[in-house]
Amino acid sequence: MKWFGALLLIATTTYIGFDMSNRLSERTKQIRQFILSLQMLEAEMEYSQLTLQQIFQTIGKKTSYPINSFYSHLAEQFDFVVIDFLDVWDRELDKLITVSALKKNELEIMKQFGRNLGQHTFIQQQKHITLAIHHLQQELDEANDQRVKYEKMMKSLGILIGLFIVLLLF
Repeated sequence: MKWFGALLLIATTTYIGFDMSNRLSERTKQIRQFILSLQMLEAEMEYSQLTLQQIFQTIGKKTSYPINSFYSHLAEQFDFVVIDFLDVWDRELDKLITVSALKKNELEIMKQFGRNLGQHTFIQQQKHITLAIHHLQQELDEANDQRVKYEKMMKSLGILIGLFIVLLLF
């Protein structure tokens, strides 16, 4: 019975280590998805001149989870009367943080971007998109550095902590 408990403890800490490592990798993927979505937003605004709801639907179809659900939920909100777009944008970003690997820095960049969305001319809008992409690119570079530094360490640490706890208990 002790061996079963020991193996279960090691498996649990190993899983936690791999999960933490996976979150580092997922964060970089999700930041890339946000950058891609902003580039798509800019292209759709410039060339198709669709409504925001249609643009959000298009982006939602072309991106992967959880970024696609963010844009899809935004598009769904336009089915109703939207009095305060910023409130809807912030609410959806708050929902996104609960299901994504993104950190508050990336969400704060997107909140800042949301404050300017639809408030300016197209040329000014492009500048805000470029600025948001630039800030997200900096976060992506930082996330890549963290992933390279800590990904293997998290996996190894999970296993080693499990072994250490088992050795302490025996």
